[in-house]
Amino acid sequence: MHIEVVHVEVVLAMPEKQELVALDLTAGATVGDAIEQSGILAMFEGFEVDESKLGIFGQKVALTQELRDGDRVEIYRALLADPKEVRRQRALKQAL
Repeated sequence: MHIEVVHVEVVLAMPEKQELVALDLTAGATVGDAIEQSGILAMFEGFEVDESKLGIFGQKVALTQELRDGDRVEIYRALLADPKEVRRQRALKQAL
């Protein structure tokens, strides 16, 4: 009996620390399974996953997304400043 395995990575980056965890999971595993089994959240005290801020190679996904071999699960953090607001403030300063 052959059990199919998918090789994936889970990544999380904060300004002060970045982690990448490589995993072998059983075929049919989901994004949520990968995050849980990676243990990556324990490496970032107090960090909580926002289910709307998950991706695979920059494409937004849900916790229930089934993984394919070679996927990289990306856990995004909230932005400290809205990029549009930063550009607007910069333009106002330059206009003065």
